[in-house]
Amino acid sequence: MTVSYNWLKDYLKFDLTPDEVGEILTSTGLEVEHIEQIEQIPGGLAGVVVAEVLECVEHPDSDHLHITRLNVGEAEPLQVVCGAPNVAAGQKVLLATVGTRLVTISGEEIKLKKSKIRGVESFGMICAEDELGLGEGHEGIMVLSPDAVPGTPAKDYLNLKTDTVYEIGLTPNRIDGASHIGAARDLYAYCKAHGIDAEWTLPQPTVSLKGNGTAVPVEVSAPADAPRYIGITIKGVKVGPSPDWLRDRLNAVGQRPINNVVDITNFILNEWCQPLHVLDISKIEGGRVIVRNAGEGEKVVTLDGVERTLCSKDLVIADAGKVLCIAGVFGALEGGVTEGTTDVFLETAYFNPVTIRKTAKRLGLKTDASFRFERGIDPLNTMNVARRAAQLIVELAGGEIVGEPVEIISGNLAKAEVELSYERIFSLIGKNIGSETVKVILEALEFAILAETESGCRVAVPSYRTDVTRECDVVEEILRIYGYNNIELPAGMKMSVQPTPHPDPEAVRADMSNFLTHKGFMEIMNNSLTKSAYYSALKTWPAENCVRLLNPLSADLDVMRQSLIPGGLETISYNIHHQSSSLRLYELGNVYAFVPKGEEGCPQAVLDNYREEMKLTLFVSAPASKAWRGEMGEGSYFELKGYLELIARRFGMNLYDFETAPAPADVFAEGLTYSLQGKPFATMGTISRQMLKAFDIKQPVFAAEISWNTLMLMASRNKVKYRELPKFPEVRRDLALLLDESVSFADLRKTAVKTEKQLLKSVTLFDVYRGPKIPEGKKQYALSFVLQNPEQTLTDEAVDKIMAKLLGAFEHGHGATLR
Repeated sequence: MTVSYNWLKDYLKFDLTPDEVGEILTSTGLEVEHIEQIEQIPGGLAGVVVAEVLECVEHPDSDHLHITRLNVGEAEPLQVVCGAPNVAAGQKVLLATVGTRLVTISGEEIKLKKSKIRGVESFGMICAEDELGLGEGHEGIMVLSPDAVPGTPAKDYLNLKTDTVYEIGLTPNRIDGASHIGAARDLYAYCKAHGIDAEWTLPQPTVSLKGNGTAVPVEVSAPADAPRYIGITIKGVKVGPSPDWLRDRLNAVGQRPINNVVDITNFILNEWCQPLHVLDISKIEGGRVIVRNAGEGEKVVTLDGVERTLCSKDLVIADAGKVLCIAGVFGALEGGVTEGTTDVFLETAYFNPVTIRKTAKRLGLKTDASFRFERGIDPLNTMNVARRAAQLIVELAGGEIVGEPVEIISGNLAKAEVELSYERIFSLIGKNIGSETVKVILEALEFAILAETESGCRVAVPSYRTDVTRECDVVEEILRIYGYNNIELPAGMKMSVQPTPHPDPEAVRADMSNFLTHKGFMEIMNNSLTKSAYYSALKTWPAENCVRLLNPLSADLDVMRQSLIPGGLETISYNIHHQSSSLRLYELGNVYAFVPKGEEGCPQAVLDNYREEMKLTLFVSAPASKAWRGEMGEGSYFELKGYLELIARRFGMNLYDFETAPAPADVFAEGLTYSLQGKPFATMGTISRQMLKAFDIKQPVFAAEISWNTLMLMASRNKVKYRELPKFPEVRRDLALLLDESVSFADLRKTAVKTEKQLLKSVTLFDVYRGPKIPEGKKQYALSFVLQNPEQTLTDEAVDKIMAKLLGAFEHGHGATLR
């Protein structure tokens, strides 16, 4: 929302500087995000002054230059060489002094310097219109009226206008601040509460709304969506350019002037926060305006020339044959005001905010009107605004009001009433500011005090604040005007200090990020909101477990994510399509799920139905490519598994101590799920072709999703112990075993550790073979064993004995055969 300093002063007379106004608006809750100075002429003609030509003689070395002496209101006149044919002694002119920067009408920038022109010093330039940016004339210098006073700044003599505009970041509940009167009201309340002189003056329209003839009739067939609707008929208007004051007001807030009638509606929008619409009566078929719901599939071409399809829940302004306007959102191409319009129908209304929001969202239209209607404008101010707009149309476009306003009210639009206790007010504020201060603030904000006692009062909430319904809401209004910064902190403060948990979650997160970054991974951060379509065909994360948004911004952001994997695949797809295909990515974030299990009607049980958990997800993906040394392989399943092993080892866990199960087939083409003591730790594998196809990814992607809660639990149990490095060497032995396909390396490792608990340090799988000479249903594993005795050197006899024991255990437990 853009607010003009000069426009504010139309309603509030004050002596505050623009910076002071910005600080006050921010303190009252209308946060000023940016302040900009606007000048009618760039630079404000700083350095240009009125000068009197005291003497004008021809230049001795030129047939067209003149040497002038100018009175600029100082002790000594200035000498200036001028080439204009119309310069003469006795004239009053505009002089750009040395150091002045000018921007010409063509946009060229000129900086005035002391110079010599054909041997004669010149201390400035006598200016023409185009050189000052005031016009296009260059046939000669500007000659001012004889009463111009030498030394007067050009800005003051020409009465150049300057303004300050504020960009305000509105919160959703402060739509009243999306108007100059709303901002001026807050400014006035602040001034009253803090003893700053300010005079509050609202425009008081005096035009009579009763005229001769018959007004255009109105029919409202959707009263729930249009609780209040007003129409005024004005005939004999002349559409044309707006006056300068109106054009200046609109230009100041970044709106392009169109014509006097349309500009008046935009002016009222920024003045009162009330959207208006004007229809050309000659285009209303049947001579009647109908406020109704659209027909399912009904089409309309809007003012931007786009044909839009409506649904039965959309509200429209129509005539007997067509849609004239999508109510509260956008006008139709047929029905708008043109230069040939002479009779107009002025519409003001209060529409159901929910209806307008849903229509605007579904059609993808975010207009100034919908922005205000969907947040709830003042429902009781529509007639006052209609009178104001009608008066401006009569004054600026001529014409006369025909008949009486047509006003249709459906439903209760009464003001809310709130009981206030002074004791509770001061308790919530944290300071006794006095009941008189409370009443001053409330009255300045247009709260009506209906009844008062020593302990409190009952107030009627102004209709422009549709969100204020409770005592605490009113206290917030009082406090924002009184000023949060004016509430002193108590002398003594109580605070509790809790010990940092071990391990420190933030330290672990930082350590994990550093570790993965050093391994070549890049961190990604995706939106927690995602597309429900991702889960429609999945059993691992079924669609019914999605946490759905009641009012999603779009169909692509309608649920909370159940996993980080879909978001990561989006990122991978985006990077691949932007020529970055070799990727190592990780993301740490929360996932959400709806798991019904609570009792219906119990608030606590309702919350129990929702689960939020942090996950760490790794992605590895790279296409096969050729290099000068040969073909480079794709990203590897075992590469990712290696990173998972490193992460587990970093927190004192061995991945081979985990129980394993196949990874879910709807997400992974192959992979494993790891758990420890019944707690799921990680799922990793190759993403299935179906999922890759859904994201338009043609290269393999390997992913691992880790439960951060399990990781932290295991990290808390990890006890670091130190011991002396062994003095005696390791011994390595290998075994090649023929095994059934059903036997896994994890099974063999578990058996080996159980068989030799003291001297076996590690077991690794370094080769898997299937092929000729290997029976069907069989495979060959090549295992490497590392043995070490910390007390003495192992002899060949001792090693052979251990290896024989291991082989026997494999033969007995898994049907292994030595090859």
